[in-house]
Amino acid sequence: MIVRFANPNILYLLFILIPLAAGYIYKQRQGHATMVVSTVDGVLSAPRSLKYYLRHLPFFFRAAALALLIVALARPQSASDDQSVSTEGVDIVLALDISTTMEARDLKPNRLEAAKEVASKFIMDRKDDRMGLVLFAGESFTQVPLTTDRMTLINMLSQAEPMMVDDGTAIGSGIATAVNRLRESSAKSKVVILLTDGENNSGSITPLMAAEAAAALGIKIHTIGVGTKGTAPMPAIDAWGRKTFVQAPVKIDEKLLSQIADMTGGNYYRATDKESLADIYDRINSMEKTKIDVERQTIYSERYYIFVLAALVSLIAALVIRHLYLRQIP
Repeated sequence: MIVRFANPNILYLLFILIPLAAGYIYKQRQGHATMVVSTVDGVLSAPRSLKYYLRHLPFFFRAAALALLIVALARPQSASDDQSVSTEGVDIVLALDISTTMEARDLKPNRLEAAKEVASKFIMDRKDDRMGLVLFAGESFTQVPLTTDRMTLINMLSQAEPMMVDDGTAIGSGIATAVNRLRESSAKSKVVILLTDGENNSGSITPLMAAEAAAALGIKIHTIGVGTKGTAPMPAIDAWGRKTFVQAPVKIDEKLLSQIADMTGGNYYRATDKESLADIYDRINSMEKTKIDVERQTIYSERYYIFVLAALVSLIAALVIRHLYLRQIP
């Protein structure tokens, strides 16, 4: 659809068609060569052929070609609405507890597998963010640095297993490693999501010291305690060295996790089953929104070539009709 002309003043040339049409009409009324005869009654009563009615077509097509060329010179343009999207992403590090107690089966199939499954969905939902993965037990390490490659992140998350490092629960070390990954980030929003099922009992950095460092760097920490309230089937080794599961009390330092979240502007959550864990990640996902700025602009596309092509067709039609169908014999 044509919405504007880049050179609209050229359209005034269309008024040339008025004197051209007037001249053609005048010429037609003046007639052509004459011959004196005694009477024209027989000629006037003769039927008129199709050529008589089509004799004006060549002029019509030539005039149409001229009009179309003038319109083409005016540069007709169509418009399309375009939008440019700029995103201000959130840098997020998942800090995941992989101590042996994460094999407890109060979540199905166990705490760790449930956490990995829910976190994978969370990762897929954060399309405009960089994300990283830190694993911790008795010590911590970076499994995946900040990246936008979601499939690699999910693949590495799926490989997280207990006993990748010495057993224990070094919450402070896990936070410190995650904070270190975000320390030089230029993102406007930096977030750590810490998931654990126990109490801090390892590491040289206390959780509150690590939380203070996070707060100083403007890093928000959401903490998640995983485990039912009461007892849960925990992994244990029997007298013959075989892995078994025994009912044991669930010990989560909820006071500490709440303090960490409060100090950094985050929230503490308790997940007692897989469904509540999924709901927690959904709530975090809705809170930590990526800022998206949309700027709309109109893009104009040239359409003059359509009129040039139509003018060419009109000229060809005029020539064909004039020299083939209406050809005059001298």
